Amino acid sequence: MTQDDRGTGSRERILAAAAAMFAEDVTTTLSVRAVAARAGVSTGSLRFHFPTQLALRDAVLARIYGRMLPDDPIRDRSAPVRDRLVNCLRQVLAPAGVGEQAREAWTRAHQAYIASNPTEEVRAAYFALEREGGRRIEYWLSVLADEGALPKEDHARRVRFLLTVLNGLSIERALPAQESILKAETDTLYMAVDCVLGRPAE
Repeated sequence: MTQDDRGTGSRERILAAAAAMFAEDVTTTLSVRAVAARAGVSTGSLRFHFPTQLALRDAVLARIYGRMLPDDPIRDRSAPVRDRLVNCLRQVLAPAGVGEQAREAWTRAHQAYIASNPTEEVRAAYFALEREGGRRIEYWLSVLADEGALPKEDHARRVRFLLTVLNGLSIERALPAQESILKAETDTLYMAVDCVLGRPAE
């Protein structure tokens, strides 16, 4: 391995190559060999900078979302951890709207993915959207893990749980309600975040 392979130049090339691979195909798994080949570095150099695939994925997600969302609430260390994560999850729900707007969105989703047997192309598009949502949540959790608010581990179960909560809340936005949707939604988000953070519900 050359000195340049271990320098900051190779780390930047690896991150740029992995980010480009995500941009081209959101379903990519970032295999060590493929990223190293794309970056023009050895697999040993990649492992030097990123000992595990999880470390590489977290670094790439941090770079992508750091540039795409510089004002991401997860970065606001002046706010409590649970509030930051709830505010991030609210961002995911915001585009769905409430009432009529939410009903229209869910009608379109039902027609595309549920009403008829989806084609392979439609299934692939859905899975790509789901993976992108999961990556965004995974990024938020990795930021909190770096701060010590969560264990540094694979967050797949936490991501799946939060995605399920968000899906349920977005459907609830489209249904008739007897009380304030946003109040009930806030209570649910805090309960989910407390569960993910391993804290007793407040």
